[in-house]
Amino acid sequence: MTSNRWRRSAMTPALVIGLAAMASVPLGACAPEAGPPAAAPPPAPPPPPPPPAAPVASAAPPPVAAPEPPPPPNPTGAETSEGDEHREHHHGGVFGLIVMSLKDLDLSADQKDKVEKIRADLVTKAEPAKAAGKDLANTLADGVAAGKVDRAKTDAAIAKLVTQVTTTHDASLTALNDLHAVLTPAQRAKLVDEVQGHWENWKEAHGKDEADDKQHHDGYMLGLVRELGLSQDQADKIKAAFKDKMKAAPQDHAHKEVQDHLKAFGTAFKADTFDAKKLTGAKAAAGHMAKWGATRRARFLEAAAPILTADQRTKLAQTIRDHADKPAQS
Repeated sequence: MTSNRWRRSAMTPALVIGLAAMASVPLGACAPEAGPPAAAPPPAPPPPPPPPAAPVASAAPPPVAAPEPPPPPNPTGAETSEGDEHREHHHGGVFGLIVMSLKDLDLSADQKDKVEKIRADLVTKAEPAKAAGKDLANTLADGVAAGKVDRAKTDAAIAKLVTQVTTTHDASLTALNDLHAVLTPAQRAKLVDEVQGHWENWKEAHGKDEADDKQHHDGYMLGLVRELGLSQDQADKIKAAFKDKMKAAPQDHAHKEVQDHLKAFGTAFKADTFDAKKLTGAKAAAGHMAKWGATRRARFLEAAAPILTADQRTKLAQTIRDHADKPAQS
């Protein structure tokens, strides 16, 4: 029987050899057999298509502005003071246009002295006509303050004014001859042109109040709007009432008497020799201007007075009196 010690010694080399052999085997050879490779994950689904673009809205048409309401009366207007002069002072006639034109001449120092004396003489001779114009203004102011213009009184005052204007004409003929003698031919031609220009302004000043003008750029209506702050309703009513009064007694806007006289005056005054007494139509022209302008103003205030408030009537009446006291333009 072999001893246990031999057995341990005999086994030892074999065990060592076996262990060494196991150590030489790769580690993987000792692992259990791997299963089939895992399947690759399915590919990610494609991203959803982008939502369809919203249709581009066509440009909206610009908003249509609502129609503007009628503009209020124009508080300032667009007229020079010459229009006010023509409407408020009716005593000048054609001589008034001549006096207004003198300031537009280019005069020598010697001429200025002489022309100033002639101008002062014409203004002095017009004083009776100016006084008649002031009487008419006070009559109109009384009627406006009362809310009713008395036509009989105003027509009588207008007749007195016309008489004084024609008388002034006769007294001023010598002064007009003296003016012709002082001026050169070029200055005389210039004066004729200026007189015609002021005549056109006179017609313009008196010819607008029957027109359909919501902003009242000129005329008597502008004066009321500017002085009194009329409402649009008041302005419309006054204009309608005035148009009715003028339809009942139409005025001749052709002004033939004045047109014919100014034409004759222009030809004669530009000539080398001149005699104012030979202008036979001068007196009729002066009377026409005074009566036409004064009557138109009276009818307008006759239409306006009942439509104004008490405060507006008081203010307008005072304005009429104040303007009558102002000197005429020269």
